[in-house]
Amino acid sequence: MLNLADDGDLPDVMTGLGDLVGEIAGYTSFEHGPNIDAEGKTPDHAYGFICTFHDRASLDAYANDPRHQALGGRLVAMCNGGGDGIMVMDIEVGP
Repeated sequence: MLNLADDGDLPDVMTGLGDLVGEIAGYTSFEHGPNIDAEGKTPDHAYGFICTFHDRASLDAYANDPRHQALGGRLVAMCNGGGDGIMVMDIEVGP
């Protein structure tokens, strides 16, 4: 979830993150969109995205990929408080 100060580069960054699907082994899907905040729990976070990975090693490869890091740096620059303006949850599902 993103607490945006400036969303001018957001479309380009979201496209870039989506373009990495299939380019990084095990990075299987990317979805993004505005936060509708139906329960009123995240009003400061206007936008969010979900990345899906095959396993923890794939997540680690994504985290260490220089293309992801460059896009992440641009995203941090757009958020209130820099990195503190990004809420990250790494959720493991399934067996």
